[in-house]
Amino acid sequence: MYVTSSPDFNDDTAVIPARKPSIARQATITIKPGKHLFLEDDPAGLIYEVASGVLRLTRIMEDGRRQVIAFGYPGDTVGFPSNGRYHTDCDALVPTTLIVHRRSDLESAKGDPELHLRLLRAALREISGMQDHFMMLGRKSSIEKLASFLLVLSARVGEPLGEYTQIALPMTRADIADFLGLTTETISRTFTQLRKSQIIAIDHVNTVVILKPVGLRAIAQGDSD
Repeated sequence: MYVTSSPDFNDDTAVIPARKPSIARQATITIKPGKHLFLEDDPAGLIYEVASGVLRLTRIMEDGRRQVIAFGYPGDTVGFPSNGRYHTDCDALVPTTLIVHRRSDLESAKGDPELHLRLLRAALREISGMQDHFMMLGRKSSIEKLASFLLVLSARVGEPLGEYTQIALPMTRADIADFLGLTTETISRTFTQLRKSQIIAIDHVNTVVILKPVGLRAIAQGDSD
């Protein structure tokens, strides 16, 4: 999952709610929080669909800094290879169940056509999301970035809480900072700014309640004035 699925969230259909794919009659594995599913440059023999839980995909840059590339939610697919190898590290933030597909089976003509189509669509979504994410990293302010991030999470995994929407945040503030190209201190200040503006409420460190979605969307689009 990348921060944006369309540059200014004008197309609500572009953000796909997290859905748990059926695991009936399919090979699955479950990994614990903190355990790696794969490491960068490992041979990419398997592709995974997230059935439940949350994954974190990261890379270490040449100067030693970490970049969070994406978060994998139910309905997402991870493990698409680059030259036959994984191009990120991938670990679980919470207990996570995955449907396992052999890449060799997917590349053969005898594979399941429906599965092929589903994974093709997932790959195309990843490319589109990556392009929008890179644009966001270069052009949005810190508060616009965080507002965009919360809006996409709200659309994907938000839970109704009366007239509001509650979002679980299994990732740390440092994870969010490394995802949005900001510092942890900036993320903390920006959360506080949104809270003081009564756009959001923070219920413990890992839960956010969106109080004013229209206001949050205006901030994400740079129209908050």
